[in-house]
Parts: sequence; structure tokens; C-alpha cells
Amino acid sequence: MYRDAEEIERERELLVWGTGGDSVFPGNKPSVAPEVKIMDYCQKEWRGSTSSAKRMRTGYAAVSQRFIALRRVRGDNYCAVRATLFQALSQTLQLPDWLRSKDLMLLPEKLMAKYNWMTEWQKLTGKAENWTDEIKGCLLLLKQKWESISEMKTLEERQAACDELFRGEEDEYNLYEAVKFLMLSTAIKLYEDNKEGLEVPEFSWLLFARDTSSDPFQLMKNHLNQLGHTGGLEQVEMFLLAYALQHSIHVYRLYKYGTDEFLTPYPSHPAEGWPVVTLITEDDRHYNIPVRMCEETSL
Repeated sequence: MYRDAEEIERERELLVWGTGGDSVFPGNKPSVAPEVKIMDYCQKEWRGSTSSAKRMRTGYAAVSQRFIALRRVRGDNYCAVRATLFQALSQTLQLPDWLRSKDLMLLPEKLMAKYNWMTEWQKLTGKAENWTDEIKGCLLLLKQKWESISEMKTLEERQAACDELFRGEEDEYNLYEAVKFLMLSTAIKLYEDNKEGLEVPEFSWLLFARDTSSDPFQLMKNHLNQLGHTGGLEQVEMFLLAYALQHSIHVYRLYKYGTDEFLTPYPSHPAEGWPVVTLITEDDRHYNIPVRMCEETSL
């Protein structure tokens, strides 16, 4: 597919936006940019005359019928997790039941006792030295941040708290370690349930049908360990993220405009009561956040 020079330069900027030099943690730089009107962003970024540019403009115009603005997310390999977690926290009204569970903090030790391959866990700064204590600390941080934000009275307060949290500091990346662990523990349960003949969602068959993730250890080694380093989330892993956080993730996939996949839900049939977060992507690699639902569509 032909891409003009403008599109190539735009992709280069997307990949490096917000990255912080040689430091592991970019530090005190916003991971989610201030909002900009969707069509202003579109007109600036997609001025070309190629078919893909025209498709993007049409897709953005469709999204602007439901959302007024867009917030750009740091363009690294955490962006799908970052965008989803930012939305979940900024919209939360209460601590989810799964974070209230006393069993949650016991899960790292329980899984480590059963699966010694978890010592191969890799985090952003390298191999975890004391895996169970580090993961428990990350889970506790996620619970504390979620609880404190959920107690705030207004959306503006919650968004301000998320803006402060998502600034490239160590706490932000420890939240991603917690999410990665939740994804792995969810995958383990699905894998074991399937082995025992229990009903599992269809995506889990696809997850473990890949040569690179035929079992939970391979999933951790070849995919979750690479998250934030050399790879982001693949499509099937978006389902896993949704199940791990018990949120329905709705994604406007702009390059799919004009097809049934333009607005894709992960999963297609979520459990009753799961909150919904909405993302927007141009290529299934980088995700941004649409904000401020139009008044007529929010009724």
C-alpha cells in the first residue's frame, strides 16, 4: 500500500512521542496528552490524498458523532494497557469486587508454589529479584490507587488524579506489572479450565492455539514478558486484558471503517455489569482515548 511522506513522518512521530531519552522511566512527562477536538486532530494528522488518509478522515468524522475530543497516549508498547487502565480509573465509581477479594494478595504465592517457571517473569527494569513480594506490592498499589480514585466525587477530580498518576514515574509502570500479572493469572485459569473440560470463552482457544503461546508459560515468556519492551498487545490479548480487568473494551478501529469491525467490542458478550471503556486506534498497534461523549449520544 502506498504511503505518502506525510504519513511516514506521522508514524515516526507516533512511535517516539513522549519517550524519555535513556531513562527506564521517562519521569514527570504526561503519558496521556491533554484533550484536543477530534476533527482538529484528524485534519492536522491526515491531510494526505491517499486512500488510507481519506478512510481515516471518514472514520474520525464518524467517531466525532459520539465523542467531542481525543487524548493522545504515549506511543510505546504499553499503550493498549495504558489507555485501558487510564479510562477504567478515570471512570470508576467504586472498587471492583475482584480487587476487594482477600484472595488477590495470596495469588502470587499460590501460583509460584504451583508453577516454578514464574521465576522467568520479566519486568521493565529486568528480571524480578523477589517475584512474589514485588508482584504483591504492585497489586496493592493498584488496589490503593483504584480505591482512592473511586472515592472522588467528580469526573474532573478523577481525571486530574489519573493525569498525576500517569506521568512516566515508577508507580505507573508498577501498575502495568499488576495488570500483566492479572492477565497471566486469568490465562492460567482459562487454560486449566479447558483442560478439565469446562466451558471457556472462544478467544482462549485462539490464545493457546498460537505456536508462541501454546501454554501459560509460553504466553508469559514470548508475549507478556515482551509487553512494554519489544511488543504490545495482539488482538487476541485484548480479550485477555478485558477479562483480567473485568471491563468491556470497545475500540473504534479506524482502518476498518465501512465494515462490521469498525467498532469492535472485547469481548463480544461480556459478563453482566462489566463497565465499558472506549479506545480508538488507526492500526491495531497504537491506541488513543476518545473523551467527552456528545450530549445527544450520552442520554
